[in-house]
Amino acid sequence: MKKVLAILAISFVFASCGNEASTEDAAQKAADSARVADSLAKVAADAAAADSATKAAADTVKAAADSLKK
Repeated sequence: MKKVLAILAISFVFASCGNEASTEDAAQKAADSARVADSLAKVAADAAAADSATKAAADTVKAAADSLKK
């Protein structure tokens, strides 16, 4: 009977330690996915800014070309 209780106690310790690791992994995964989402949002914002700058440069070139035609 003592062996059964000892085995149950050891299995309880392993189960509780294993569960702690999975909650830490879940927290790490949540932090990683938040970091990835922030990175994707930054890339999208940078792409929009670059597109805006490209359009502004094209408008400037077009205006310069139009002024030379006159």
